[in-house]
Amino acid sequence: MKTKVLLIDDHHLVRKGIRLLLEDTDDIDVVGEAGDGKDGLEKIKVLSPDLLLVDISMPEMNGIEMVSIVKKDYPSIKSLMLSMHNSEEYVLKSLEAGALGYILKDSTQEDMLKAIREVGKGGHYFSASIIHLIINAYLNLNRQIERQSEKKKNNLSEREKEIIGLLIEGMNSKEVAEKLDLSVRTVDNHRANIMKRLQVRNTAELVKIAVEEDLLT
Repeated sequence: MKTKVLLIDDHHLVRKGIRLLLEDTDDIDVVGEAGDGKDGLEKIKVLSPDLLLVDISMPEMNGIEMVSIVKKDYPSIKSLMLSMHNSEEYVLKSLEAGALGYILKDSTQEDMLKAIREVGKGGHYFSASIIHLIINAYLNLNRQIERQSEKKKNNLSEREKEIIGLLIEGMNSKEVAEKLDLSVRTVDNHRANIMKRLQVRNTAELVKIAVEEDLLT
């Protein structure tokens, strides 16, 4: 069965070039073209494509906005971004919108065909340089999380860590107070300050984040 593809790009020559490239295949059928996101949404209703090959920068409605709508209204349709933008921001926004792949307009014919076939099956496909962007974004996010976690650790006093440790063991404020020879009010004040600093709403969330982020070491 052929994968039905709808081309969405505001450049007529780009669409024609891609159509010519894809028409030489036995498993891909270009069912139509659209010049912007709004036009693309209208064409979807009539043509029922399996996959959208979508440019990002277009008038009326850009590709990311369109893909977000398609993901919500037509969840079975796969979206593959085709863009000249080798940008982390565009890549991440495309993925958040629901795109399963992202390739650059200077990709080879082989690269584009692989992308369409892989995304058509529900998989993911990215140009080599895009993979590097995604990896860097992931590493940067991990570093940010580590810095935030370290900051939380540094903001806790030894007494506060001691109280959190006892809460993790399942003690209530009265039991913690007896264990540490403090008043219940003092323990409650410590707990309130800790929860405010860690931006949690209750003791369960406090214990969860303390364990997950290893705040006591």
